[in-house]
Amino acid sequence: MAEVASTFRLEPGDPAAEFSLPDPRGGEYSFEDVAGEKGTILFFACNHCPYVVHLAKQVGELADDYVDEGINTVAIMSNDVANYPADAPELMGEFADENGWDFPYLYDETQEVAHAYSAACTPDFFLFDSEGYLFYAGQFDHSRPGNDEEPSGEDLREALDTLLAGQDLGSDPYPATGCNVKWKPGNEPEYFTPKKK
Repeated sequence: MAEVASTFRLEPGDPAAEFSLPDPRGGEYSFEDVAGEKGTILFFACNHCPYVVHLAKQVGELADDYVDEGINTVAIMSNDVANYPADAPELMGEFADENGWDFPYLYDETQEVAHAYSAACTPDFFLFDSEGYLFYAGQFDHSRPGNDEEPSGEDLREALDTLLAGQDLGSDPYPATGCNVKWKPGNEPEYFTPKKK
């Protein structure tokens, strides 16, 4: 399990990249389709990563807590399923349902969307404002598999509350941490740093 931190190539104020991706449970969605009236949580996830599994149920709870506030959520799975079959699209719906994800969980087969958002790890969280501009890119909270902290979404909740209050973030976010996105051979982005042997 290689732990990496998000590289944050997107800067606050950058626009969300458009996409059109399928949800294996049905339907195809663009950013416009999933955007919330007050903001949008977009995060990169997968079925097998222990970092995602660690907080998956709490992500579902957080999404439910904020949907009535005008915040929508979408998850995107960009891993190479040929080499990581546990992330196969036919298994994504089951994973989402088990964790209470009542939001789209989309399959980025070409990995083009992961490139567009400079996704580095799973999970990697991005929060966009009502106009679709990046407000926050950072961790869910300080909990990690095995560090004895229960996931709460403290950092992301603070960013959401700040956005909804119309305020600016007071400090730079702590980067998201997780397993690296599983790039297809030859499809690694320039910002990807492979694990040293």
